[in-house]
Amino acid sequence: MVFSAFTIRGLSSIISRKGYVGSAIISNCLTKPTLRASAVSHNFVRFQTTDSKPTIRKNDELSTSTLMDFGLYVAECMPKYVQKVQIVTGNELEVLIAPEGIVPVLQFLKDHHQCQFSQLVDIGAMDVPSREMRFELIYSLLSLRFNSRIRVKSYTDELTPVDSVYDVFKAADWYEREVWDMYGVFFANHPDLRRILTDYGFEGHPFRKDFPLSGFVEVRYDDEVKRVVVEPVELAQEFRKFDLSSPWETFPAFKALPSSSSAQPSPPTDTGKK
Repeated sequence: MVFSAFTIRGLSSIISRKGYVGSAIISNCLTKPTLRASAVSHNFVRFQTTDSKPTIRKNDELSTSTLMDFGLYVAECMPKYVQKVQIVTGNELEVLIAPEGIVPVLQFLKDHHQCQFSQLVDIGAMDVPSREMRFELIYSLLSLRFNSRIRVKSYTDELTPVDSVYDVFKAADWYEREVWDMYGVFFANHPDLRRILTDYGFEGHPFRKDFPLSGFVEVRYDDEVKRVVVEPVELAQEFRKFDLSSPWETFPAFKALPSSSSAQPSPPTDTGKK
């Protein structure tokens, strides 16, 4: 809200005449904004940091130890389903579970008094074709009570369905529909599992690694027949593996190791020419 000079002078005069409590302080704030701003600016200068990279989260051993203890506690409570507990970059707790334990583990994390992860933030997926169970499911949960987050991971393939968590978190409705649309992971017992992002009659699942970049069909408006037509693409691009060495590689665990028989560059030979 912006006040004009007339409005500020009027407010200060009214406050002074009425004799409100703290009128001198309020009047000073209204009539001398420059002095107040300078005082605030000095306070900000006082708290300047000397870190060269202040945006990078520092390692907190106490927080890491607390998260690991909680992950091990979940593993002790659900030993039938929990397969691995780990702390990843940024002090984030991840719990890897078996596919049949998705519903009971998420129900436990939501209802248990020591957990109270009552919000489902997101459901994501990842396709790693080199794995036998190529699809990895990621459930991100938030606990407002303890101001904490946790990621629950599971796995499946193209043919094996996983149980829907719609009965546990109603927010899973559209999340599971998106994973089904993009990856083709089937969620059993979902009330309305249909595509949500792609068009009617779309073929395939675009986020799979074996999905061609150009797609299977082309949708365009044909000026001759005066309507939209669907036809196969003329220059279809087959599946190619873009596995290049990159200094920004984030997931080295998913890259195939180079073969030992790879050809090494030969040293330059002296041709005798100057």
